Amino acid sequence: MLMLLAGCAIAPPRTDDPLEKFNRKSYAFNMALDKHVLRPVAVGYTKVTPKPVQTSISNFFTTIKLPISIANNLLQARPSDAMADTGRLLINMTVGVAGFFDPASKMQIPLKETDFGITLARWGVPEGDYLMVPLLGPSTFRDVWQYPVDGYLFDPLSYFERNHKFHWGQYYIPEVVYFIQMRAQLLDADQFLQTAYDPYAFVRDAWRQSRLNKIYDGNPPADVMLKLQQGQGSNNSNQNFDPSELLKEQQQWEQKQKQQQNKSGQPSGNQ
Repeated sequence: MLMLLAGCAIAPPRTDDPLEKFNRKSYAFNMALDKHVLRPVAVGYTKVTPKPVQTSISNFFTTIKLPISIANNLLQARPSDAMADTGRLLINMTVGVAGFFDPASKMQIPLKETDFGITLARWGVPEGDYLMVPLLGPSTFRDVWQYPVDGYLFDPLSYFERNHKFHWGQYYIPEVVYFIQMRAQLLDADQFLQTAYDPYAFVRDAWRQSRLNKIYDGNPPADVMLKLQQGQGSNNSNQNFDPSELLKEQQQWEQKQKQQQNKSGQPSGNQ
């Protein structure tokens, strides 16, 4: 009923950040947790786990979570995408040995990943304010619903956890490995955050563009992208999401800082 009332037009994206004060505190908390816990675990995981094993684990979780995409593709009235993901699931779970191999990709069966947040977006539900969720990361008031809906209703791992009562909580091990594998895949992106002069703004704006690409299947309208890149909120200065351009902007910023230091006669390391 909600989807029928909302219609099928995608609501325009917001570019402001009214919750920026809270979001920055939540971002700082997440980064501290990542620095002291998540990243060291992910680094250790990559050191002790051979690349082929990492690839197999990634393939397994991509396959085992396909029911999330299948269900949401059906809710989005995209039966062809749901059939493609169903084909991938069946092939990889059988020929691919429980999903540890990915013969479906070699057969050129496309992966149509989606989630409940995108489902709401496709039916015109406004995204609401940008929200940095503690422990979970970037989201919006609309996209945050993917966690309870997808995580409880459509995720096979969640179903497995709810229906097994081991004494030592062994049923949570697959979920823990999943998050470690996800963090390990992001290690190469850490350098971009280290060079960004406002990491929070970079994460926020890069996430917004990535989310928009997913909603529009990688081809968002030019006017929508222009609106997002121009921005409307405070401190929304880092709007170019090309990593090479980010590095260029960073170098320009550092050069400007050095020039200001030279004019003021201060040592280069004191500002």
